[in-house]
Amino acid sequence: MSMECSVVILAAGRSGRMGEPKFALKFNDEKIFLEEIVDQYLAFGCKEIVVVMNGDGKKLFDKLNLRLPGIAKIVINHHPEYERFYSLKTGLNSLANSNYIFIHNIDNPFVDKGVLKLLLRSVSEFDYCHPAYNGRGGHPVILSEIVVKAIINEEDNRITLRDYLQKFQGKRIEVDNDIILVNINTIEEYRNSISFR
Repeated sequence: MSMECSVVILAAGRSGRMGEPKFALKFNDEKIFLEEIVDQYLAFGCKEIVVVMNGDGKKLFDKLNLRLPGIAKIVINHHPEYERFYSLKTGLNSLANSNYIFIHNIDNPFVDKGVLKLLLRSVSEFDYCHPAYNGRGGHPVILSEIVVKAIINEEDNRITLRDYLQKFQGKRIEVDNDIILVNINTIEEYRNSISFR
């Protein structure tokens, strides 16, 4: 598409219920979650791809000898105790371009390019957009430059993104794909989500 976009992939959580970092879970016989997500956003045309990890996750990434495409870079959240909003701020701070930024959680390895296209087309009229399926909100979220800059300058690192976005004009976009609702936090959820796709 003609509108430039980037993505921040949030993968700095401790994955306590899963028992291992979710970014390294197998998506299929060829790829892990992180590789699949990066490849899909690269194919969509994102100009920058930023992956936010904690220090232990980066050590595992190096140990697995993983390689990401050249435009993808890893940044470290040195304060994972601040949780997701701080991870997001860390990722946004590392971007050179802040026009339109997708936020993708590592606990959903599925990417629908049709949904991405719809969100990107719609966000120019709003501060942010996110998809919904049968009335239930899902991911990814796409942020406009005004929201990106506000998050970077926000001093409260413990706020949730959902609460923070209340001050902006958002749009919920109904889509026909339930993958936007996937949220894998346990082994059972992982098995169920991967097996029926």
